[in-house]
Amino acid sequence: MAQGVFVITEQRDGEFRKVSFEAVSEGRRLADGLGTDVTAAVIGAEVATLGGEIEKYGPDKIVVADDPALADYTTDGYTSVLAELIRAADPALVIIGASVQGKDLAARLAARLDAGLVMDCVGITLENAKLAFTRPMFGGKVFAAVEVEGALPIVAIRPNVMPITATSKNCSTARAAVQVGEIKTTVVERKMETGDKVELTEAEIVVSGGRGTGGNFAVVEELASLLGAAVGASRSAVDEGWRAHSDQVGQTGKTVSPTLYIACGISGAIQHLAGMSTSKYILAINKDPEAPIFSKADYGIAGDLFQVVPAIIAEVKKLKTG
Repeated sequence: MAQGVFVITEQRDGEFRKVSFEAVSEGRRLADGLGTDVTAAVIGAEVATLGGEIEKYGPDKIVVADDPALADYTTDGYTSVLAELIRAADPALVIIGASVQGKDLAARLAARLDAGLVMDCVGITLENAKLAFTRPMFGGKVFAAVEVEGALPIVAIRPNVMPITATSKNCSTARAAVQVGEIKTTVVERKMETGDKVELTEAEIVVSGGRGTGGNFAVVEELASLLGAAVGASRSAVDEGWRAHSDQVGQTGKTVSPTLYIACGISGAIQHLAGMSTSKYILAINKDPEAPIFSKADYGIAGDLFQVVPAIIAEVKKLKTG
């Protein structure tokens, strides 16, 4: 009989993505409610020593899949290994982060295991031993509570939504016998962004610019630097060539859920709102007082961003030096 919670962690170059800690913490919470245990899977090459970092968030068991063939993420290689680990564990629930990699992997695993899939989940409730999942639909216009039919639900949780909770548990670690199988894809080259750029989907604060910047992101970048924030952009700013697509927030870009989202010169098209509407607090700065973004904002400033943002920067500097 299926039991237990199976959590798939994600690491990049030996460092866990923040959503991995969120997934394990949420797995621990749900397992306690179900009266069962948590297994966390760590997959990659030369990752045998990474389990200790995950252990503090409460798994009962850590399974390490370590193989040189897993050094670079490939959908077919990771799917083959994880599908076998999941079959062996026979869990009642699989949790994975809804990162770019996680979304790709979750869909393939669901097909391979004939499992139900809840993508981009922002909440999980447990009542009378039944799980219900909350996810946005129709571009974030509504939130639906869904249940999964069948023996195995796979849920991909939106980054920066679930709390990270340290839990003390006796944890065992086992190294899995890896059967990678045939890998039909090859990673030819990796082009990584350099510098200390904050990862957009994991940032606590995001400062985004839109068409109202006119392509001048200098004040947006300065404010983001002062706040330790990530820089985002609307689709119009990306389409104009002012920012890279990797900075785009919205339905056709990245989905973010920071504690604070600052929208500078962004009108608030529904496609953009779909990517940031679950932010805890939203500050909108726009010279058009009728801009749709104000209907979603917790705080709004109707004014020219090139006057408002420098004023905010000056006040932040005073706070930092005072």
